[in-house]
Amino acid sequence: MASKKFFGTDGVRGTANKPPMTAEIALKVGEAAGAHFLRGDHRHQVIIAKDTRLSGYMLEPALTAGFISVGMDVILVGPMPTPAVAMLTRSLRADLGVMISASHNPYQDNGIKLFGPDGFKLSDEVEAEIEARMEDDGDGHRAGPARLGRAKRLDDAEGRYIEFVKNSFPRKLRLDGLKIVIDCANGAAYRVAPAVLWELGADVVTVGVEPDGLNINKGCGSTDCGVMQAAVVTHGADLGIALDGDADRVIMCDEVGELLDGDQIMALVAEYWARTDRLRGGGVVATVMSNLGLERYLKSIGLTLERTKVGDRYVVEHMQKFGYNLGGEQSGHIILSDYNTTGDGLMAALQTLAVLADSGRRASEAARVFSPIPQILRNVSYAHDNPLEYPGVKSAIADGESRLGPDGRVLIRPSGTEPVVRVMAEGDDQVLIDEVVSDIVRAMHDVLE
Repeated sequence: MASKKFFGTDGVRGTANKPPMTAEIALKVGEAAGAHFLRGDHRHQVIIAKDTRLSGYMLEPALTAGFISVGMDVILVGPMPTPAVAMLTRSLRADLGVMISASHNPYQDNGIKLFGPDGFKLSDEVEAEIEARMEDDGDGHRAGPARLGRAKRLDDAEGRYIEFVKNSFPRKLRLDGLKIVIDCANGAAYRVAPAVLWELGADVVTVGVEPDGLNINKGCGSTDCGVMQAAVVTHGADLGIALDGDADRVIMCDEVGELLDGDQIMALVAEYWARTDRLRGGGVVATVMSNLGLERYLKSIGLTLERTKVGDRYVVEHMQKFGYNLGGEQSGHIILSDYNTTGDGLMAALQTLAVLADSGRRASEAARVFSPIPQILRNVSYAHDNPLEYPGVKSAIADGESRLGPDGRVLIRPSGTEPVVRVMAEGDDQVLIDEVVSDIVRAMHDVLE
């Protein structure tokens, strides 16, 4: 399949007000995506949500205009988590769902994520077809004056999502007696996430709930957990929850501030679900980035770890194809397919809380179920030539793999969103993996100089 011009690992993403994140391109995305999903004579509908970035005010009306121009009605829900878009698209029988967000990136960036009528992110093939439509002049699929779409706001979207998330929590359990810190990253979940925890009975301490358009993910959220960790210790909380800007990923910490990443959360939930006969597929689906320690732990309790390439939609596709109901990424994208079609940080946090509430144990005792093996990740930026194309770099990678042997692994991954190669190695010997990564990075720098 030919490489895509606009779509990357997770929709369209870039610096706000620069291609591809301009109003002009957003308009084209709306026109092309809308035209692609026109089927039948019914009034077509698209859900549009956003996070709290300033540039959302520019992209939302541009997308709205694009969809209206091809005859689609637009339902605007304002700041809402990405998983809420997936849910609302299905609940309202919409033809398409759109989330305007650059997830965990700083406010300068923004993005457009698209969901089909089934609530799943679009495949590479569908994205390529939409791009092909964007290259057209658009006249062929624009609606006549009497067939233009309309736009309206859905005022109760927050309440719908709150109830949806709460229904994933076991009815026999409550969060009474638990003090929980929730860091909403000044992002899309700044209203709904604290409300869910409070309604389930928790004593809630909020962080990152004062968005101003420029502070999303800034010094807070799942990519900068220090504020959450400090708040947990200061307030004597039982647990900390840190979401990212669009709330599709979560990182947690126990009562002493020790972090629990996506791998630990998946391990905890997998063991609990397997023990209570809720786990399907005989294991967990994760990406190549998940720690080898997770794989070893799952094997020790009779479960498997299936790996996919990086990107939560690839995890979802594998889960669908092979009948798994738990998967995710080390970064905190956790997919619970019994409840939703995409990663949901708040829902994943609730499943973790369910395990703790059911066991009656503190998070430090129950939530750290395996010891990660040493893992090092370094990024190598390049301007023009991809360093992976050079024989010296290929040789360094092969040498590193040989030195680590069967008890470790090397992962080399070009970024899908920027000119960066990610070099990762893991193994039982910290010194050895440090040497392996350093040698590979040095080889890359040598050919780039």
